[in-house]
Amino acid sequence: MNDVRLPPSDSDAEEAVLGSLLIDGAGIFQIADFLRAVDFYYEPNQWLFDACLSLFQRDEAINQVTLAQELSRRGKLEACGGAARLSYLISVCPTSLDILHYGRIVYRLSVMRQLIIAGDQISAVGYEAGPDVDDSLARAESLLFKLRRGQTTGDLTPIRQVLDKYFEVAPATADEKTERLPYVLSGFAGLDEFLGGFQRSDLVIVAGRPSMGKTSLALNMARNSAVEHRACVALFSLEMARDSLVLRLLSSESGVNSRRMRFGQHTEDEERRVVEATGVLSEAPIYVDDTPMLRMAEMRSKALRLNYERGIDMVIIDYLQLMQGEGVRGENRVQEISFISRSLKALARELNAPVLAVSQLSRAVEWRASHEPQLSDLRESGSIEQDADVVLFIYRDEYYYKSEEEWIAAHPDREYPREEADVIIAKHRNGPTGKIKLRFRHNLARFESLGSVEPTLL
Repeated sequence: MNDVRLPPSDSDAEEAVLGSLLIDGAGIFQIADFLRAVDFYYEPNQWLFDACLSLFQRDEAINQVTLAQELSRRGKLEACGGAARLSYLISVCPTSLDILHYGRIVYRLSVMRQLIIAGDQISAVGYEAGPDVDDSLARAESLLFKLRRGQTTGDLTPIRQVLDKYFEVAPATADEKTERLPYVLSGFAGLDEFLGGFQRSDLVIVAGRPSMGKTSLALNMARNSAVEHRACVALFSLEMARDSLVLRLLSSESGVNSRRMRFGQHTEDEERRVVEATGVLSEAPIYVDDTPMLRMAEMRSKALRLNYERGIDMVIIDYLQLMQGEGVRGENRVQEISFISRSLKALARELNAPVLAVSQLSRAVEWRASHEPQLSDLRESGSIEQDADVVLFIYRDEYYYKSEEEWIAAHPDREYPREEADVIIAKHRNGPTGKIKLRFRHNLARFESLGSVEPTLL
């Protein structure tokens, strides 16, 4: 007996999404990060939503006039029902306030249809009756894995929600848009003196070899700007899970080793300091997203939505090489990284906020007599150097000289640089380059200013 059941769909929900957008175009911020045109079952609705996304990506208003013009430009206006259909969509929409609810209905049914397709493909694998059982099972698992990976796995979350897992904190007050800062300070006096703070619309690259402290420096900057200057920070962590990242922030703020905190080995005095640090960080306007393998389009959508709701002062990405581009077939990794760096610069201008991206360096650093990094060491793409307004390198002699004996043998006239780190300003589009020294507290993964050391020009 043939299965004549129709795939699950809801034309009313699809029309409610489109009608909501025509009533209030700003609703796109609530659904653009998870809903795609292909999630709509009816083809004219796909064309309509795809046109709305195009207007959104060009930062143009979404309304009946602009959507009609976009559809006409594509030659799809009459196929979608003409201007009369757009008026109809507005008239049948109950309210634009529930667009997120409508969008989730459309998305859920789309996933169900994809599940049906995946089931048919898995059935076909079974009918093939291949000689290798493990290979057949792997192909079937891969189909489901691809379906799950297509779903949005996270969103920007206030740091308070993560801290709630560790200690009780005071009830949250409603976030309000505040007056935007003219620039964002890093909290390190020497660096801020050189740069005049991170300027709005700048792309800042923080680069170094593994274990140099790139993530720690980025987190310290996020903490300093958010806690001391009330800057709103969007932090995209592609490498570390949200809980691990917040635990590191909590360790740095409290001065208690994260290992002792993780295993509950802290003393009564340390617990008091952790509680105090939790109170400080819970008030910081830091929003964390730990979605792995994040696509550029998803990150942009999430950042734009937070900027619309709250007003972003700085975006931090850890780290650039883990991001995904558009996934164009035949595109190599260098081209993909070039696309990502250009997109990050465009995002900085679109948000009018500094975007700070952590980046890896190539192994070429290890092969030189002097291990200090150079701009040519930026990994996988020369376009990072070209697109960035500021490039900061982290360098620690301790990384290469593990003991005082090794250091003295190579540098008999210099004191061992214990806990010293150089932040090298290798590129500064609008000012001087130079070098500043910071103290790096290994057990806390925390950078601190060295007030007695003057910055040096390069």
